[in-house]
Amino acid sequence: MMRPLRLALPARAGVRAITSQAPYPRVSAFSSTTPFPSPTFRRSVPSVIRPQRPFSGTARRRNDWRDPRRHDPEEQLRRAKPLFTSQGFSRFIRSPSLHAVILVSVGAAVIFYFSNIQTVPVSGRKRFNCYSEAKVKATGEAQARRIEWEVWRAGGRFLDDWDWRMRLVKRVMERLIPVSGMEDAKWEIKVIDDPHTANAFVLPGGKVFVHSGLIPVARNEHGLAAVLGHEIAHNLAEHVGERMSSQLGANILLYSLITLTGGIGILVTSWMGNAILDLVFSRPMGRRQEAEADYIGLMMMAEACYDPREALGFWQRMKKMSEQEPPEWMSTHPSVCIS
Repeated sequence: MMRPLRLALPARAGVRAITSQAPYPRVSAFSSTTPFPSPTFRRSVPSVIRPQRPFSGTARRRNDWRDPRRHDPEEQLRRAKPLFTSQGFSRFIRSPSLHAVILVSVGAAVIFYFSNIQTVPVSGRKRFNCYSEAKVKATGEAQARRIEWEVWRAGGRFLDDWDWRMRLVKRVMERLIPVSGMEDAKWEIKVIDDPHTANAFVLPGGKVFVHSGLIPVARNEHGLAAVLGHEIAHNLAEHVGERMSSQLGANILLYSLITLTGGIGILVTSWMGNAILDLVFSRPMGRRQEAEADYIGLMMMAEACYDPREALGFWQRMKKMSEQEPPEWMSTHPSVCIS
């Protein structure tokens, strides 16, 4: 039997003898004998690319909100404690900080109220008005522009200066303005061509609007002076600013009640609060203002050499034109009774 051939090589450090029976073994990239690939092989094998989020450097994650290891929203809702309890409400009512806030708020409101008390011209009535004349005037001018736009949009028109109805209104205003004490206002008189509407109003800033349907009801200059004097009196007494101030106070009171109740029954509180505040504040104030405007208007008529007795016939004719009239205690304008 032939013996295997051995090659004698010089001994070197780290080099073993090589025999023909021990050829080089085949090295596999995933062999158990080579747990870590060589650096060259590591560079040649591409790494596994994980999907990433757009515009993000982090990998996409699976939406596993139903995972029991995470918080369940339904379970959290079942375990949630009520926001308002009787014990919490009683502690809130007995809280010293709440008492301090209420005391400071009431004191500030009283100071603000009495610092804005004014006296109405002619009648001498005391009233609360926190809006300046410039603010009310700006509101009236904006409203006048809106009325003009609505008339043009509806296809209506304003009478020209040469129309006899326009000349009649201007003639009456020329006698009422000097006795009103508002000569410095920029008066603008417009007559709307609407024979089916009997109405007239004067906005803050001297913006006068008269519907042509009012002239046949007035019949003459005296009747027209009655209604125009009444409307001018509203501006002289600054009733618009007084109404705006009353609405401000009513809204503050209403929202304070909603806040103190903790948001419970907001809709019920809002609806009942608006109805009660309107019945307690708005309607009595409206009737008081209308009666005051009647009184000031009659004084202006007499000073402008118009017959105040014509006002009685005018308001009676206006009452007959009304198809339905609310009860006197619910109406803002009281029944006219001139002896």
